[in-house]
Amino acid sequence: MNIFVLLYNSGTDKEGIHSIELKGRTIVLMFEDKEDATRYCGLLEAQDFPLPTVEIIDIDEIKDFCIKLDYECKLVEKNFVPKTAEDRLLISPPQKNLDVDDWGGKSDNEEKIDINTIKENLEKLL
Repeated sequence: MNIFVLLYNSGTDKEGIHSIELKGRTIVLMFEDKEDATRYCGLLEAQDFPLPTVEIIDIDEIKDFCIKLDYECKLVEKNFVPKTAEDRLLISPPQKNLDVDDWGGKSDNEEKIDINTIKENLEKLL
């Protein structure tokens, strides 16, 4: 069965998959419907998160990937309706994003930039 996932830097050696943190667990979202995955991308972009691409992949490949890294995977079925606050994260990204290291290809000795701190400092100037 094919599903849709959200990838960053697709097809490069810096490729990464979108995941969420929930109760100390890393969860990879898998979408049954491409439109749902695309909508989720739009919500991420609205939060100033880097825009992932929607990629089709075999569900067994993602499950194997998750098992190897001790991640969980959750399938967001077409027309999914959340029943709990946790379920809501499957259709709408959390308000706070975790920092992601090395997307820009920075070396370890370069200073890391905290975007949130920069935003706060700029807002103070107004």
